[in-house]
Amino acid sequence: MIVVSNSTPLIHLAAMGRLELLQQFFGEIVIANEVHEEVVLKGTDWPGASEVQSATWIKRRAIDNRLASTILQDRLGAGESATIVLALELEAALTILDDRLARLQAQAQSIKITGTIGILLMAAERGIVDFQQALDALLATGFRLSTAEYQRVINLWKAEQA
Repeated sequence: MIVVSNSTPLIHLAAMGRLELLQQFFGEIVIANEVHEEVVLKGTDWPGASEVQSATWIKRRAIDNRLASTILQDRLGAGESATIVLALELEAALTILDDRLARLQAQAQSIKITGTIGILLMAAERGIVDFQQALDALLATGFRLSTAEYQRVINLWKAEQA
C-alpha cells in the first residue's frame, strides 16, 4: 500500500513523539522532495527535521508533472501541491494532509485522504493512545483546530465509543 504524506502531519506527530505511528500503521511513507525540503532543510529547528532525515522508512520521490504542481500552487503551498501530484502519480492508497484547501483539492481529484487527527483516531481504535489526551497533546504542538471543531471531534469519538 502506497501512502503519501505532507509536511504538517510529520512535524506534529514528531513534536508529539508519535511519528512512529506512521511506520507502525503503513510500514513506509512516501514524501515529495518539496515536503522533504520543507521539513528537513527549511525546518531544521522544527520538530521532525532530524526524525524525517534519519527515518529509513520515509522515502523521497520527485514528482514528474511539474506543471500540475505549479498550477496547484496558485491556491496551495509547494508541499501540498507536490503531495497531491505525487499521490496521483503513484496512485496512492492514502494521502495524509491537514490543510483544508489541500484536502478539498485532493478530494476533488478522488484522492483518499486522512489527516493527523485521523492517524490519532486509528491509534486510539487500536488502543495505542487515549484519543482525547492525544488530541490535547496535538494541540499543544501548535496544531490549529477551532474550539468548535475540537468539540465536534471529541463528541464524534465519544459517540462512536458508546
